[in-house]
Amino acid sequence: MSITQAPLSGGTAAIIGLAALGVVTFDASWQVVRHLTVMAHEGAHAVTGVLLLGSFRGIELHADGSGATEISPATGLRAFPVTLAGYLGPSAFGLGAAKLIELGYTTVLLWSVLFLLAVLLVGLHRSFGLITVLLAGAIVFIVARYTPMPVQVTTAYAITWLLLLSGVRRILEVGARSADGLRLRGMTGLPRALWFLLWLAVTAAAAVEGFRLLVPRA
Repeated sequence: MSITQAPLSGGTAAIIGLAALGVVTFDASWQVVRHLTVMAHEGAHAVTGVLLLGSFRGIELHADGSGATEISPATGLRAFPVTLAGYLGPSAFGLGAAKLIELGYTTVLLWSVLFLLAVLLVGLHRSFGLITVLLAGAIVFIVARYTPMPVQVTTAYAITWLLLLSGVRRILEVGARSADGLRLRGMTGLPRALWFLLWLAVTAAAAVEGFRLLVPRA
């Protein structure tokens, strides 16, 4: 079996994207999908903190779709990018996934998602996230290991679209009331509304770029 797979047609990719848009738009389905979003959000905090040589102490994921990441130092120059990265996390992971799909590494994407979920699980404190991360990992493993290639490819596209679109939905949901925005205001003196607009602009741009990668022109 080849390590690369041909991408889906633009029409099929767009249909999967529309389905994902419906999932993140309707509140009932969003209550489930937002747990994926908070995994990416807190994961982005953790990855940024570790890359900046901060002291990582663990992640909590809560049943209400919120979460927390303990990184030291919590204030100062290194804390700024760590705080900023959270709401960009789903979009950043989504763009990375879209690039892998464009290059043909669809199955690699699924195993990469499984690896990242395993790393997240190791870093979790005892919280509701133990259920959601294990469940997400089990689903991805079953798809990657036991389903035919068309199902794997469709699932990879679905995960990518959900990451890209849920990043925008989460920003619109929290608005200018986010705790991260409050911390950034304390660090910089700039209003929370400014950080909201920045996150919204970046996540929307990521969704547009993701569309370009996933839905090539004929």
